[in-house]
Amino acid sequence: MSRPRTPEPALDVQGDSPTGTRTEDDGNGTQHSHRMLNFSDALLSIIATVMILPVTHTEISPEQQFDKNIQKLLATRIAVYLMTFLIVTVAWAAHTRLFQVVGKIDDTLALLNLACMMTITFLPFTFSLMVTFPEVPLGILLFCVCVITIGVVQALIVVYAFHFPHLLNPQMARSTHRTLYRQHVLYIVLRGPVLCFVAAGFSLFFYPASYLLMATVIFLPYVHKAASWCRRRLVGPQEPPAHSVEVFTFDLQEPLSKERVEAFSDGVYAIVATLLILDICEHSVPDPKDVAERFHGSLVAALSASGPRFLAYFGSFATVGLLWFAHHSLFLHVRKATHSMGLLNTLSLAFVGGLPLAYQQTSALTRRPRDELESVRVSCAIIFFASVFQLAMWTAALLHGSDTLRPSARFGGGEHAFMLAKLALYPCASLLAFACTCFLSRFSAAIFHLTQVAVPFAFLLLRLLVRLALRLLRALPGPAGPAPASQDAAARAPLLAAPC
Repeated sequence: MSRPRTPEPALDVQGDSPTGTRTEDDGNGTQHSHRMLNFSDALLSIIATVMILPVTHTEISPEQQFDKNIQKLLATRIAVYLMTFLIVTVAWAAHTRLFQVVGKIDDTLALLNLACMMTITFLPFTFSLMVTFPEVPLGILLFCVCVITIGVVQALIVVYAFHFPHLLNPQMARSTHRTLYRQHVLYIVLRGPVLCFVAAGFSLFFYPASYLLMATVIFLPYVHKAASWCRRRLVGPQEPPAHSVEVFTFDLQEPLSKERVEAFSDGVYAIVATLLILDICEHSVPDPKDVAERFHGSLVAALSASGPRFLAYFGSFATVGLLWFAHHSLFLHVRKATHSMGLLNTLSLAFVGGLPLAYQQTSALTRRPRDELESVRVSCAIIFFASVFQLAMWTAALLHGSDTLRPSARFGGGEHAFMLAKLALYPCASLLAFACTCFLSRFSAAIFHLTQVAVPFAFLLLRLLVRLALRLLRALPGPAGPAPASQDAAARAPLLAAPC
């Protein structure tokens, strides 16, 4: 539904002044917020990702079977991890919205932001308590207190910035309705902490309601959007008041900055790729005494005992890297991210954050051979959901192609078929591996490792295979006519990047 627009300058997605007016410190103690936002995005992506560590450190001894109790424990920890990961991404989204309003910072705002980041860094500890003692209210209470504190600090940033309008985005600073803007921003910032305040109260006598309320925080923006859509369908579009002197052209419900979405996503992928090596460094460096006694001084023999760990590491790193490559390729063709794309990207990143758990499961196959089938299936499920949400994000972008995608990636574009094949490769491969383990359970580990080796080669050959498929389709009998230019462009496209 189109809205009336005023001839005000467009807002910069990072909250800075319009293009062409970016300058250094203007002499009154204010600075642009680019570096602070980069620091905040990096810190938030780290915090969101390291919360998988308590899940990966779930101790399952070789003598234990992967029975229902272990499955229930692991499922509970994964569920709590997914919820807290998504809550951290809600805090990141609120931070992004906030600094679309605040265009510049001074020392006070920088220190308030550091206080907000310090509180966020405490979240993994509270999450560890929730994972270890899910039925004890203290972990839930501390987590909710952290979220409430984050909301209070962000509210202080809003109040301070509106008290000094030169810190605001230029369009908002010139507005005659700054009070309404401030109320609207405070509502966006504080609605999540208010729900967590209620959840903290419920944790004292009925903890399941606390988890339900915290889960509500994640989907609250989308529930609000759906309610607004239903209201418009039932009541019809509401015309702006005739006496309105200014129309709100800055909607905090609009999609997030594509650049900050990419920065946060890259941070998650980078941290996950780095976490994989920690287990190698911790458990695969042999003790000198063991080398002397058990392996007769042979370091090569001692390292060969950790061979499955190295195999699992390289396979897991390739998976993380290729999922990032698919994400990067997708956003090369994206102009802006819609609400549905933002939610699907968050869900995909949540499962990407679970890839260290997949690595931990597959690296332990030789130590727990009885649990081989369950470990492989857990790993396949994590990879499937991490990749299928990428494919769903691409599908959501296609539904709004003219607004969200570049022409070459839309239906009939030169890159459309290749992008579809690239994003569908991992969901199909992981689903195929999972299905094969149902019929060939004795070879589940071999099937999984073969998939990890085959998919990177499939990525290398993918453009060639898509090109051949398009040629075969054009060779099929059909109406005569010139070949579409987009398909010719696809056929001329190089295998990977164009040469310099």
